[in-house]
Amino acid sequence: MAVGSSILEAILAVPARIGIFASIFLLVILLSCGYILYNVYLHPLSSYPGPFWSAATHIPRVRVLLSGQLSYHVLELHEKYGDVVRIGPNELSYNNANAWKDIYGFKQGQAQLPKDPNFYTAPPGGAHSIITTDAVGHSRMRRLVAHAFSEKALREQEPLMKGYMDLFIQRLRENCDNGKNKLDIVSWFNWTTFDIIGDLMFGEPFDCLEKVGYHPWVSILFDSIKAATIFSTTALFPGAQTVIMALAPKKLIETRDYHQNLVVEKVKARLDRVTDRADFMTYIVRHNDERGMSVPEIEATSNAIMIAGSETTATLLSGVTYNLLKSPETMKKLVDEIRGAFKTEDEITLIGVGKLKYLLAVLDEGLRMYPPVPVGLPRNVPAQGTIINDKFVPPKTLVSVNQWASYHTEKNFREPNSFIPERWLGDSRFASDAKDVVQPFSVGPRNCIGKSLAYAEMRLILVRLLWNFDLQLVPESHGWEHQEMYILWQKDPLYITLTPRKI
Repeated sequence: MAVGSSILEAILAVPARIGIFASIFLLVILLSCGYILYNVYLHPLSSYPGPFWSAATHIPRVRVLLSGQLSYHVLELHEKYGDVVRIGPNELSYNNANAWKDIYGFKQGQAQLPKDPNFYTAPPGGAHSIITTDAVGHSRMRRLVAHAFSEKALREQEPLMKGYMDLFIQRLRENCDNGKNKLDIVSWFNWTTFDIIGDLMFGEPFDCLEKVGYHPWVSILFDSIKAATIFSTTALFPGAQTVIMALAPKKLIETRDYHQNLVVEKVKARLDRVTDRADFMTYIVRHNDERGMSVPEIEATSNAIMIAGSETTATLLSGVTYNLLKSPETMKKLVDEIRGAFKTEDEITLIGVGKLKYLLAVLDEGLRMYPPVPVGLPRNVPAQGTIINDKFVPPKTLVSVNQWASYHTEKNFREPNSFIPERWLGDSRFASDAKDVVQPFSVGPRNCIGKSLAYAEMRLILVRLLWNFDLQLVPESHGWEHQEMYILWQKDPLYITLTPRKI
């Protein structure tokens, strides 16, 4: 008792001896040391491999995330520590095919691992979209949206897509100056996919191709992706989000509100328009009922589909184009397949492009080399814990498969940094490749509902482009692949020249 009293007196005497501010500083140091020691040595994840400081604090992960280098960093960690690595105090990254099934797949007799709410935040309107909602909400919304992405709907939507692809080729002819004028093909792909998805979603395009430029809403969308990534990291530090919102510039708030209001206006205009045209909203409205989607949910989902259905497709096409231009033999093989299959441009249809085997291999290799979503998409381990890669993972752990890190390691692929479509065509050199690890559309009940539409757009746009033009990479775009990533890629302009082919 006397010893305890003496210790207490000594502690209480500290402020008087060194001052109140020094005492607070000392307390912070002691608490920080305790936090670090607990995370490294006593935390339920302490048995998982990874760097000391990544286990100790969120700071290393946040630093590389804010610099746009997260997946490059995670690849380095996997190369050093193996198939699973601890990248944060409560976060694990995986890079093998089995982890896809364990984290994102169907679990017999078990609930799905829920999405991390700090990563999948609700849009400014407050309602959740089909992407950010919980498992029950997703099932309800997907029942409706699935009709808009069916094979039947895709066939009905082909004439609309063809119209925009005709305009895409026309505008390229008008602006290429017979191969003398350099064009940023990233922008052209974006204009095309945003016009297509805008018309399919809202019943009207953004007129990007018509005006040969970005609509303000599209430009804001690109800026918001990086901002959302940065903002999501503040959830790791209590109170940070409240402070940031209080200090946010007025212009930033106005821009966010403009974006949200435009979505509301476009959805309202489309819902008020009575039509049977084969767009997404027709299918959603046709099958909506009391168990369906509210108008705010339709607004939020429309916004999500605009990003998922356009930006990612344009990104893949940009990456494929760059890799083809860096691989002349591969480009020639693909061009020969395309031009040999179609004598006239009118013959290029969804059915026709679906028969091109080398084209599909090129697109699949493009998805491996340059996945449109190069990061890991986190799921939260529930209270009962779960098994991943035959090892127990405790509750409240964030788990994900990092796409870039999984696709660019020699553990999964021979020559992982080389663009070789033949690996998807049974080439014996790549028999040991772990092709099942490539899941750019995810797996399980929450896989990408628009996969068929994405492949249709990618095939048609690339075939039309290479049927009409001979492409050359402009020297200033060499090294284009070295980019930052914030959920999606921060793409630089990809300058090429286009010379109309002589038929």
